[in-house]
Amino acid sequence: MKVSESKFIILVIYVDDILLATNDIVLLHDVKKFLSNKFDMKDMGEASYEIGIEIFRERSQGVLGLSQKGYIKKVLERFKMESCSLGIVPIQKGDKFSQMQCPKNDLERKEMESIPYALVVGSLMYIQTCT
Repeated sequence: MKVSESKFIILVIYVDDILLATNDIVLLHDVKKFLSNKFDMKDMGEASYEIGIEIFRERSQGVLGLSQKGYIKKVLERFKMESCSLGIVPIQKGDKFSQMQCPKNDLERKEMESIPYALVVGSLMYIQTCT
């Protein structure tokens, strides 16, 4: 990040991708020129996706946003929930769990092995923390 008086530019690097965000078009062109002189690079124009996250803008309203809609759709498809509907959360903060809810026999344990609980929770945590 570089800040100079009221101008700023933010350079975000992910593997071999670079995103630039600035409030000054001249500064943007200067940084692109500087980087092009140092590295072999290609200007891909305005970013609309980065690491699966949609980037959207409403310049007239001064809005810059991020969306995980595409990733959420893939998660729902992966766990065969694409036709699910909105509803209340089955588990609320503060809910208590007991041993009575655990599988009680080999059949129940085998059934639980087929439920990809950890994968679902990990996917949901990725969605909530990455944007």
